[in-house]
Amino acid sequence: MTAIDKSSDNEIPTRQMCTIAREIFQHALEESSIERGFSRKLHYERGVLQVGDDLYDLGTFSRVFVVSFGKAAHSSLEALMTRLGSGVGASGIVCAPTLPAAQVFGFRYFEGGHPMPNHESMRAAEAILRALNSMNSRALVIYLISGGGSAIVEKPISDEISFEELVQTYQVLVHSGAPITQINAVRKHLSAVKGGRLALAADPAQQLSIMISDVPDNAMDSLASGPTMPDSSTCAQCYDIVQQYDLLPRLPKSVGRLFQTRALEETPKAGDPIFERGRWWAVLSNVSAQKAAVERAAMHGFAIQIDNTCDDWDYRKAADYLLERVRELRKGVSRVCLISGGEVTVTVDQKPGRGGRNQQFALYCAERIKGENIAVLSGGTDGIDGNSPAAGAVVDGTTVARALGKGLSAEAALAGFDAYPFFDALGDTIMTGYTGTNVRDVRVLLAW
Repeated sequence: MTAIDKSSDNEIPTRQMCTIAREIFQHALEESSIERGFSRKLHYERGVLQVGDDLYDLGTFSRVFVVSFGKAAHSSLEALMTRLGSGVGASGIVCAPTLPAAQVFGFRYFEGGHPMPNHESMRAAEAILRALNSMNSRALVIYLISGGGSAIVEKPISDEISFEELVQTYQVLVHSGAPITQINAVRKHLSAVKGGRLALAADPAQQLSIMISDVPDNAMDSLASGPTMPDSSTCAQCYDIVQQYDLLPRLPKSVGRLFQTRALEETPKAGDPIFERGRWWAVLSNVSAQKAAVERAAMHGFAIQIDNTCDDWDYRKAADYLLERVRELRKGVSRVCLISGGEVTVTVDQKPGRGGRNQQFALYCAERIKGENIAVLSGGTDGIDGNSPAAGAVVDGTTVARALGKGLSAEAALAGFDAYPFFDALGDTIMTGYTGTNVRDVRVLLAW
C-alpha cells in the first residue's frame, strides 16, 4: 500500500464518499457480468469450443446437451449460444428464478424457487435427471452453473421427504447461522442432484462444467452444492453440523430420522470413475469483482488493500474487524480503501422484517462510525439482498444522525432485522435490479 501525502486538497466531503463507494461497486458489477467473463475464458471457432485450456470439437459428439441453472442461468445460456450459434444443434434445460423475455429454441424452461425451492425446482430436477440418464459416451453435457442453484434445482434423496418438509429443512439451514459451505454439505447429502449426483446420472457422457462462482475459491464444490463435482464433504461432517447448531429439534421428522439413525448416503468422491470425463472451469468469481473494485478505487487516488479474512464470519464480528482495519490503515495515508469479498452470516432468532445480510452489516457499521469520516458499502452482486428488492446499502458518519432527523431508529431496525425500510427512507439503498450474475458480496470501506 503506497502512502498518499495528507493535505486539505485530498479531503472529500462525507456524502461524496458514499457516491464514490457506489461508483466502485457499480464498476465491480460491470466487470463481473457474464458477457465479460465468457469473453475472457470462452472462444468458439470452426466447430471447436475452447474453455480455458480445454478444446472440444463439437462435430465429434452425437449430441450436445446444455443444463443451465442458477441465478445467472439465462445470461449464461445467452452468452454460450451467442458464440455457438444454431448450427451446433444444442438442446437442453434451463432453470432460473424468473423466465426470460425470449426463450432459446430447443430448450425447456422451469421457474425454480429461491431462496427456497418450489414445485418447479423439483420438476426441473426430475427432468434433468431423466435427460442425463439417457446420455451415452458420445454425448457432451455442458453445465452452466451459478449461485442459487441449490434451491433452484432440487429433489430430495428419499421419496419419504415431502416437498413441504424439503422447504422446512431449507428454512432451518438458512436461518441456522452456519456458513454456506456447511449448509451446502448438509444439502448435498439430502439431495438426489447435489454432491456429484448429476455427474453420476450423466455418466458415461463427456461433461463440462462452466461455473459462475458465488463460493470461496477453495470450496468450488460448494457452488450450487456441487452437482457435477467430487464432494469433499462427508456424512460424518453433516452429523456434526446438525449437532453443532442444534438443528435436530427443528428439522422435519423424515429428515431428522436420517440423522438420528445415521442413515445418510455418501456422495461420490474424488477418484470415482464417473469424474474421469469431467472438467470444471470457473469463468467468474468474487476475485473478478474485487479486481474491478481495486481498479476503480485507484482512479480516485486511494491507497487500497484487500482483506477477505472475515469471509463467512458473523456480520457483527466481520464489521468490527474491518472497521478496526480501515482505522488502522488510515493512520498512515490520507485516503484508504479496504475491499472485502465473500459473505457474512446473520442468525435470525425471530421473524425478520425486510432486509438481508448486506443491509444488516451496513446498518451495524452505521452505529459504529457515527461522526467519523468513514463510508461503508455492502452489496450483493446478484442485485438482491435477502427478502428485499435492494442489492445492499451504503452508510457514513452522518447516517444515524440523518435517520434521527426522520424519526428513524437504527437500533430498532437492526434488532428487528428490518434494515431495508430504514435505508429506503434515507435513500441509501443500492438498487441495481436483478443483475444476471452472482459472484458473492463486495464490501467497500473508505476512510480519509
